[in-house]
Amino acid sequence: MSYENKVRKVVPYTAGEQPKDRTVIKLNTNECPYPPAPGVISALNAIAADPSVLRLYPDMDATPLVQALSSCYHVDPEQIFVGVGSDDVLSMSFLTFFTGGGRLLFPDITYSFYDVWADLYRIPYTAVPLREDFTINPDNYIPSSPAFAAKGEDIAGIIFPNPNAPTGAELDLSAIESIVAANPDCVVIVDEAYIDFGGQSALSLIDRYDNLLIVQTFSKSRAMAGMRIGFAMGNRRLIRYLKDVKFSFNSYTMNLPSILVGTAAAEDVAYWKDITSRIVKTREWFEKELRDLGYQFPASKTNFVFAKSPHLSGDELFKKLRERKIIVRHWDKPRIADYLRITIGTDGQMKAVVDALREIEAEG
Repeated sequence: MSYENKVRKVVPYTAGEQPKDRTVIKLNTNECPYPPAPGVISALNAIAADPSVLRLYPDMDATPLVQALSSCYHVDPEQIFVGVGSDDVLSMSFLTFFTGGGRLLFPDITYSFYDVWADLYRIPYTAVPLREDFTINPDNYIPSSPAFAAKGEDIAGIIFPNPNAPTGAELDLSAIESIVAANPDCVVIVDEAYIDFGGQSALSLIDRYDNLLIVQTFSKSRAMAGMRIGFAMGNRRLIRYLKDVKFSFNSYTMNLPSILVGTAAAEDVAYWKDITSRIVKTREWFEKELRDLGYQFPASKTNFVFAKSPHLSGDELFKKLRERKIIVRHWDKPRIADYLRITIGTDGQMKAVVDALREIEAEG
């Protein structure tokens, strides 16, 4: 066809499976095993009681949600940007900060949407190898270091999750600061989708470094993956640039129900802390059980464990778990093909996983 050479072609991101069978133990997409805060249900009931509110366009600034986040994180509203899940926030950030020329740096084993966005926006990038233990070497991102991954090249920006996904490993705050401080001429994005499960946020650095952007989500620790709410925090100028791009793209990306339920979730700090602490406790128990089975995994600061069987390949173990109606995540990629990413569910779900693993390992 005559138009084919004009079409922008990319290989899309492959999301985790969403099985139709509700009887399976679904531990493949890092969703929260608990319901959202009670106030979320109240907000939905209020909309149901007066659905006429849906005839109006939503507040394009999502003011109630931004104010709730401002109070929760003790930052000014002008330092907050919200979007339709952290994927939307990150995509807008790629378009805003990384398309002006130069090379983007991110880990080679990381969130697999990064290279998709880079290809979509025609951003050249280098996937920087993790260490053998799956940790980030900060020297790879510091231009003055002999280990810098892009010698002689202009840098468009740097992005990495902390804790990283799918490995679960955390980079300490001093290392993050060294990367941000060494790259004042580009934006450094720290993707903190999993920070609430035991990691240390880099939020304390945003008033000291005007090139740092922190991105978080409601999908994991606030149990709201279905509502698609994400946000960024950073210097006022960075946030203003993001809003300019967003409003040039679509002024009403946040729908009214998401704004209202997101506000309710952000306001209930006690509930948020309670469910995250429960997940951490379950994860620690699960890690102990895995160690007893001889499994290898990086220390996790997330709501999942990235684990390897002592006897079976990743593909074999994935299939054997699936036969038992337990779905986890597996990537057939170099260095990680023998690992499975196992989301932390309820205590009962994780006990079922351990029982299944014991049975599988006993089979040989």
